[in-house]
Amino acid sequence: VQLQASGGGLVQPGGSLRLSCTASGVALHYPTIGWFRQVPGKEREGVSCTSDRDGSTHWTDSVKGRFTVSGDNANNTVYLQMNSLKPEDTAIYYCATNTIYTTATMSCISFGSWGQGTQVTVSS
Repeated sequence: VQLQASGGGLVQPGGSLRLSCTASGVALHYPTIGWFRQVPGKEREGVSCTSDRDGSTHWTDSVKGRFTVSGDNANNTVYLQMNSLKPEDTAIYYCATNTIYTTATMSCISFGSWGQGTQVTVSS
């Protein structure tokens, strides 16, 4: 399984980006795809994943109402739409398979494969 996150770039505050997660060797099922981000020197943060309790989408608090996730089965792609971007959204973004939000850990955990990340920089 090879995953690849793409679509990152430099954007001004308030702008939008759409990240794509594509895969070879496996059919992506977007509720099982998690999005993470990491700033150098800081812990990786789970941005979005599906709850193991009720199947709802868990979002990290800082992106609620600004980010959405969707899937395109025909193109085997999962998207992370990021709107109203802020400088604090600057990070390397990753997608991963078989990811759930567990109430036990209160975090997104991936039991699958990770893709190469894509850099998102929000700056004026």
